[in-house]
Amino acid sequence: MMAPEQPATVHVGDNLPRHVALIMDGNGRWAHRRSLPRSAGHWQGVEAVRRTVKTAAELGIEYLTLYSFSSENWARPPSEVDYLLNLLRRFIHQDVAELHANGVKITVIGERDDLEPDLRALIEQAEAMTAENDKLKLIVAFNYGSRDEIVRATRAMAQAVAQGHLQPDHITCDTVSEFLDTKGIPDPDLIIRTSGEQRLSNFLLWQSAYSELVFVEEYWPDFDREVFERALSQYTNRDRRFGRLAVSAGG
Repeated sequence: MMAPEQPATVHVGDNLPRHVALIMDGNGRWAHRRSLPRSAGHWQGVEAVRRTVKTAAELGIEYLTLYSFSSENWARPPSEVDYLLNLLRRFIHQDVAELHANGVKITVIGERDDLEPDLRALIEQAEAMTAENDKLKLIVAFNYGSRDEIVRATRAMAQAVAQGHLQPDHITCDTVSEFLDTKGIPDPDLIIRTSGEQRLSNFLLWQSAYSELVFVEEYWPDFDREVFERALSQYTNRDRRFGRLAVSAGG
C-alpha cells in the first residue's frame, strides 16, 4: 500500500516568488456547504487573510496582493456589499496597528472616487501610517477591476499627450506601467486562485502577462499555511522562460 502523500513544505531561501497575488474566491460557497449565511464565509475569509499575511511575512515574500473587492462586486445584494465594506472598516481599525508594528507596508489599488468619505479616509490613514515600512508590502485591490485600471491609465496618458508632457511615439510598455495603479510594484510572479475556478476575473490583466498561475480547490476560508505552501511548491518547480527557450531545449 502506498504511503499517504506528504504535504509540501517550503522554506525561507527556497526559490520563492518575490510577488504573490491571490484571488480570494469561495467565501459564499464555503458558507453554503455549512448551511451558514454568506456573511459567515466573509467573516472566516478575514481570518484567512490574517493567516496568509503572517505566512507570507514569515517566508520572506516581499509583495502580497489580495483581490478583496472587485469593481463588479457592487452588483451583489446591497446588504452583502454593506457587510463587505464594514469588514474592511473593521480590518483597518483592528489590524493596521499590528501590521504597522510588524513592518508591513499597506497600499490600496483601485478606484476611490466613488467610495464613501470615511472609507477613503481610513484607506489613506492606513497607507500614511505604514508608508515607511520596508518588510512585507501588502497590496489590497479594493473596488478594483483591471479593465477599469487600464482605461484610467489610458485617459491619463492621453491627457499627458494633450498637455505636451508625453510624446505618443515615446509610449512603451514601461510607460503604460507607470500610469497603472501598481506603479512601482513588480509584476506578480505567482497568482493563486482558490475555490477551483480557473480564470483571472479582471484581475491584474496587464501585470500578469508572464505570471505563473496556480488554482487550488480549497475555498478561501480554508486557505491555510499548508495550502499556501503547496501552491508555492508548485511555483518553485516550474521553469519560467518569459517567452524564451528553456536552457535544455538547445535552441
